[in-house]
Amino acid sequence: MSGIDRRALLGRGAAVAGGAAVASGLLAGEARAASPERGAAGIGATVTKGDSRYPTLMTGNNQRFVATPDYVKMIRSSADAERALEKAVRDGRKISVRSGGHCFADFTSNPEVEVILDFSEMNDVGYDEKMRAFSVEPGARLLGVYESLFKGWGVTIPGGICYSVGAGGHIVGGGYGLLSRAHGLVVDHLYAVEVVVVDEAGRARTIVATREADDPHRELWWAHTGGGGGNFGLVTKYWFRSPDARGSKPEELLVKAPAKVLVSAVDIPWEGLDERSFKRLVSNFGAWHVAHSAPDSPYRHLSSLFNVSAKAHGSLGMFTQVDASVPGAREMLDSYMAAVTSGTGVRVRSLDRGNGELPAMPGLDRPRELPWLQATRLVGTDNPTITNPTSRGGHKSAYMRQNFTDQQLTALYRHMSRPDFTNPDTMLVLFSFGGQVNAVAEDATANAQRSSAFKMCFQTFWSDPDDDGFYLGWLRELYGDFFAASNGVPEINSATDGCYINYPDRDMTDPRHNRSGTHWTTLYYKGNYPRLQRVKRRYDPANVFRHSMSITPAKAS
Repeated sequence: MSGIDRRALLGRGAAVAGGAAVASGLLAGEARAASPERGAAGIGATVTKGDSRYPTLMTGNNQRFVATPDYVKMIRSSADAERALEKAVRDGRKISVRSGGHCFADFTSNPEVEVILDFSEMNDVGYDEKMRAFSVEPGARLLGVYESLFKGWGVTIPGGICYSVGAGGHIVGGGYGLLSRAHGLVVDHLYAVEVVVVDEAGRARTIVATREADDPHRELWWAHTGGGGGNFGLVTKYWFRSPDARGSKPEELLVKAPAKVLVSAVDIPWEGLDERSFKRLVSNFGAWHVAHSAPDSPYRHLSSLFNVSAKAHGSLGMFTQVDASVPGAREMLDSYMAAVTSGTGVRVRSLDRGNGELPAMPGLDRPRELPWLQATRLVGTDNPTITNPTSRGGHKSAYMRQNFTDQQLTALYRHMSRPDFTNPDTMLVLFSFGGQVNAVAEDATANAQRSSAFKMCFQTFWSDPDDDGFYLGWLRELYGDFFAASNGVPEINSATDGCYINYPDRDMTDPRHNRSGTHWTTLYYKGNYPRLQRVKRRYDPANVFRHSMSITPAKAS
């Protein structure tokens, strides 16, 4: 699906992923009948250049990337997707795919695209009795997924905090969030996927691929557990059931959402930091996560997001959440906060204004218990930086296996405190990782990074196209200096573990920025890339689904 979508609304119905062949009444791998069609016979609108909707649909959340397609086809069913795909292929038009529009790169919106297939109107979430799994359509926004699953059955998936990210891209890239240390990645609970694929003759068909060992299309399911968006076909539905689930009651088949969580949101003023205390603070975060990254760590129920914002913002911000039902939850949170601030001399204060990925959350410098869904809404729905639909952004990622080196911390401090850098909407976001994410083998899913302690996203946002050169140059210089010891990228080694495909960065394909000699596909997919290429050859032999960082089909043997 569209590469890297980011957010969500409310929906009810079904989604993109597969189901037990026996439970669904299908022979393994048999093409499932199209979903019940809605609206005008399940046919979405075709939006052309003269339509008032066209300017909005030319681009997604990042205004750096704009397309001028011949038309945008809104998709409302798998049958609609089949017809739209066959027409575009027959007409020889280059297509791209979009669900939520939060791609960090130009996968969906770029000058070469002639047809955008938009799935945002397919946003149902529900329970499928035949599949014995929960269904999620690709256009469902993450908050809508959480609302529907929780209100209906008390369950959830361990997805991201950004409310309006589309499920389509979030899931296929792996998907993670504040519950991942306790429950793994989103794709660790993916049971099946419904995909419209096209053969070399241009004929489209809809396939349901499950994780069942005897499913002849199991490899297509596997490719959607971290293979990234826009690579294999059009995802029209996902189904979720946890791999250890037993029984037939829906509420027993997926992750049980916490009733309450203990949350903390703090602001750390830059005015109290010099280079020594800044480096100690960031190093403390890394050290704690390295020490508590094992799958069986008692701290796996604690997860934190730390915005190391540029000095121009005035402060750093951190949000931490613990499942309140875990014995000693308050002691865990207190010990974590003490470990992160140890030896720094900083005094945390209330997070009274937005900070990077975090909205303002005043009064939570003193930890407080909140209902889980309320906390999810609080942290994800009111952020003026990352929800600004008029902004331009640059993003770079890395998985960390070990703590920061002194050289890395020195580089980070130097760039974040540059006196000529005045953009407050700039940050290195540090995300808790590890725990149950690390309980899964690297080749069990397409998402291969299964031994990390924390994940990073370097990012900055601005509005004027004339400033692109300055901000992208600053970001490249910071990233290159940070990873200078490994030739400008987080190489696959004992300290770092490559990049996250849902945070795609075309610089990794460019030897001017990636000087490591490690191919970008290894940085994102590690040893799983050849297998993804074989899936690509089987299900997209004509390479219809392609973009600037798409998987290339394996060569014929």
